[in-house]
Amino acid sequence: MDQGAAVSAIAHLISLAIAPVFLLAGIGSILNVLAGRLARSVDRWRRLEDQYEGLEGAALREASAELHILDQRMTVINLAISCCTSSALLICLVVAILFVADLADFPFGRPIAWLFILAMLMLVLGLVLFLYEVRLAMRALRAHRDIMPHRRG
Repeated sequence: MDQGAAVSAIAHLISLAIAPVFLLAGIGSILNVLAGRLARSVDRWRRLEDQYEGLEGAALREASAELHILDQRMTVINLAISCCTSSALLICLVVAILFVADLADFPFGRPIAWLFILAMLMLVLGLVLFLYEVRLAMRALRAHRDIMPHRRG
């Protein structure tokens, strides 16, 4: 194979891999947001857990309800993180197989397509779970707001 043709083929492969790499950067940003939301939920859980022993009556019921919602939120966030991370790993496989397929001169077109479709499905599922977690958080805030006495300004 001509050296110029080899460089041209590698340049073409790199250009094919750029779109998935940008997708990986976007997934990284989503994972950063999810990790932040998980950290805030864990911090709130720990604060409530520290106060829990001294609570009685209505305050104890409110704390228990909030701990239940926080547990749901943390479970959903963990699932979303797992889905988005799986998506990123599958995209990495797509990029790697693109290079291997060309170097081995083997037609991996169908497996690459299926891996990319699976990666997109995992990303969609992760985003749906993220949306569900946000709705859980909003529901908890509304319930908390309904319990709080109204402030007069």
